[in-house]
Amino acid sequence: MIIGLPVEIKNNENRVALTPGGVKELVKRGHQLYVQQGAGENSGFPDTEYAAAGAVLLPAIEDVYGKAGMIIKVKEPIEQEYPLVRKGQLLFTYFHFASEERLLRAMLKSGATCIAYETVENKDRQLPLLIPMSEVAGRMSIQEGARFLEKPQGGKGILLGGVPGVKPAKVLVLGGGVVGYNAAVVAAGAGADVTIADTSLPRLRYLAEILPANVKTLYSSTHHIEAELPHTDLVIGAVLIAGAKAPHLITRDMLKLLRKGSVLVDVAIDQGGCFETSHPTTHTDPVYQVDGVTHYCVANIPGAVAQTSTLALTNATLPYAVQLAGNGWQAACEADPGLKKGVNVVDGKVTCPAVAETFGLTCVPL
Repeated sequence: MIIGLPVEIKNNENRVALTPGGVKELVKRGHQLYVQQGAGENSGFPDTEYAAAGAVLLPAIEDVYGKAGMIIKVKEPIEQEYPLVRKGQLLFTYFHFASEERLLRAMLKSGATCIAYETVENKDRQLPLLIPMSEVAGRMSIQEGARFLEKPQGGKGILLGGVPGVKPAKVLVLGGGVVGYNAAVVAAGAGADVTIADTSLPRLRYLAEILPANVKTLYSSTHHIEAELPHTDLVIGAVLIAGAKAPHLITRDMLKLLRKGSVLVDVAIDQGGCFETSHPTTHTDPVYQVDGVTHYCVANIPGAVAQTSTLALTNATLPYAVQLAGNGWQAACEADPGLKKGVNVVDGKVTCPAVAETFGLTCVPL
């Protein structure tokens, strides 16, 4: 198969979908790799390494899309890429269609096949292509939240872990999945007073067993969240419903329960955000304030640590890319029901139930 690896042109998206090692594995299996010049530079992988791995370097993004039958990316195509996607082309990337109707309409119009990393499942019904970036985003959410609690950044001027004689910051993590767990681990390690909330009692029991003593568990409900907010300095939104729009766990009215200078980090912003007042931001301009509360809603948090993220992402996606390129997407999906769940759009039709439901469209069984 002819595979294309374009430069990511989303704002401050520094990751690349394949390392030179990943390219080498695909070339070894007889596939032709076209890599846009500079695709790996911001992740620490120069063009020379891709050339040494057997890729052909092309100067323009139009060249890569024009030659490749399969495009492997990190983030969804943005508006200027829409005209480059063509009928029958296979795109393998994060799409998060539920939060971006224009993207969905563009991909339906293109006639391409879109396999979304975020809805691929494994035998345990986990999301193996979302997990590595969720781990990164969860850990970084605390790092960024701590930064914006600093007074020069508009925060309360609170040190996350406090010091002897001064209480630490209070952190509320909404969601006990991969993002929430990793956020709680880092916040606890910094010495914060952490509460992690979820609606699954088995998950809360498990978290209570494995997390440090300075992490408390809480059953997630509107009443419980409202009771926590007046005493909370940093809130991490880490709720995910695979393929669907995230629920709003903190409404506009609930912001008044937070003290001014508090920080909300919405890691669910790719799926529409779990705070009513959230809208996507970028690494260039990451925060804004509503009613004195700082909102950090960067839609590609792991892009800030591109080398770590690219290595982790390729580790997860490469086995699937090998199957898709070697067998074609139809045969690969027949052989792997979990990969089949990643197919969101085919030839102008929506094949993912959660995406179809979000926009009131017909879902066509694959």
